[in-house]
Amino acid sequence: MVAMERQQLTRLLQAWSDGDKEALEKIVPSVQKELHRLAGLYMAGERPNHPLQATALINEAYVRLIGWENVRWQNRAHFFGVAAQLMRRILIDHARAHRRTKRGGGAVQTTLDDACIYRQERTRDLLVVDEALTKLEQLDPRKGRIVELKFFGGLTEEEIAAVLEISERTVRRDWNLARAWLHQEISGDPS
Repeated sequence: MVAMERQQLTRLLQAWSDGDKEALEKIVPSVQKELHRLAGLYMAGERPNHPLQATALINEAYVRLIGWENVRWQNRAHFFGVAAQLMRRILIDHARAHRRTKRGGGAVQTTLDDACIYRQERTRDLLVVDEALTKLEQLDPRKGRIVELKFFGGLTEEEIAAVLEISERTVRRDWNLARAWLHQEISGDPS
């Protein structure tokens, strides 16, 4: 998105916040491509037979977003940060539901060989990352938000700085510290 388009989208988001329903209609084409990119990033890490496709993920996030009436959108980065957070939550909810199903709810009979071939690692990994990120958010909310915006939202350091109203240098420093902490937490490596 070029700077002019970003500014236009920010104006439309702010108009939508002020109750302009026509602004919402103009926003949809502007955000659709970026939401598809975000959903594609999310879905690339999911198992091949995931029941939720990128378009369904976008639709579910979009329905939740337009249902919010008291949100004051700061800018496009704020919007996409919230959209990324919603997509993460939707995928986590699906992963948890999948795990419950795998534990017996609606279980399908399979052979041991089939079970060994079918890998559940991605679902487990997503839940492990979510648990570690939730723990980080409790210890240091800003670092947790930076990880979410950068990793899940695909925002640049400049955009994250604008959303959180901090310097890019602080974003870089916190990102590096958070990334190291998450690596240690997920891998269990005390070094």
